[in-house]
Amino acid sequence: MSMHSILKRFTNTKQEADYDPPVGKIDFGDFARLKPISEDWGFKRGGSIDRYYVEKFLKENAADIKGYALEIMNDDYLKQFGGERVRRRDILDINAGNSKATIIADLAKADHLPSDTYDCFVLTQTLQLIYDLKTAMKHIYRILKPGGVLLVTVPGISHFPYKTAPRHWAFTEYSLKRLLEEQFSKEKIKTQVYGNVLVAASFLYGIGSGELNKETYDYNDPNYQLIIAAKAVK
Repeated sequence: MSMHSILKRFTNTKQEADYDPPVGKIDFGDFARLKPISEDWGFKRGGSIDRYYVEKFLKENAADIKGYALEIMNDDYLKQFGGERVRRRDILDINAGNSKATIIADLAKADHLPSDTYDCFVLTQTLQLIYDLKTAMKHIYRILKPGGVLLVTVPGISHFPYKTAPRHWAFTEYSLKRLLEEQFSKEKIKTQVYGNVLVAASFLYGIGSGELNKETYDYNDPNYQLIIAAKAVK
């Protein structure tokens, strides 16, 4: 059976989850290759699998996206999940060439940003690009208002295009929680992991988000953390 057929038929039944093919009898199908099907995280095949989970997390916490809000690079998620609840917004980017940005700053060197300012900070898929995470987290905490909410997602299992998008870190739920706990109170942090072995393998191979079904996405196995998300309240 081809991997394409497996992706389409997967239902997460116990019988299927427990199936153990004999040694030497595994049919790798479309995964029997040394290069991914797509090298752009699946965007050319209809969308990126990891973004399915990022957006699921933001949808689940949409009520916190309100007031004076901040997002990285653009305000797409503030519009999509905050809508009219967001009364004022800023867009932060390290790249001065981003015409959408209202603030140019490196989160690890953000002393010029005002303290106690934002009701919500939507920070998706960014921390892996920052080397000095401890300083960045101090600024993230500082610029939130008392009671302000950080909604953050980070990559766990992923490929690393080191020439075009250099990354310093990959995360686990444990490492993200430890990082947040250096600034936020433990009782004010709630983490969530997303992924399973099939989703992780599909993401690495560049499968498009629409090529997996909902049942596949909804099965979470903390041993295969594709996306780690957290809500932290100041």
